Amino acid sequence: MNIIKRLPGLPVERTLGVISGRWKAVLLYTLLDGPQRTCELETRIAGISQKVLIEQLRVLEEHGMVSRQPSAGSSQGIEYLLTPLGESLRPILDSLIAWGAHHAKELDEVDRLLPCEAVVRDRVI
Repeated sequence: MNIIKRLPGLPVERTLGVISGRWKAVLLYTLLDGPQRTCELETRIAGISQKVLIEQLRVLEEHGMVSRQPSAGSSQGIEYLLTPLGESLRPILDSLIAWGAHHAKELDEVDRLLPCEAVVRDRVI
């Protein structure tokens, strides 16, 4: 399966194709905190199933946004981390968060916004 071949040709559509979906932006946002094991991501992200988590991580890996590496604390564990390409999304994710808040304000729907902490729990180190 080669997902990258199915991405649209227009740059803006390509960007949206890489980060759109229910969990991809949330995963990328969570991985901005640094490398994390699958079980940690599953614990931190409220509502994501292990099956969907693995699927989305694989898609993001295929798009070059994340990579897998052996876990530093375990000989059998795997950690996921942002690649430099994935890390380059940091300002874009920050802008999307700010624009989402602006959009809600303009439509008088600020009361419908959730803080990031409602979905992404703090990292326990």
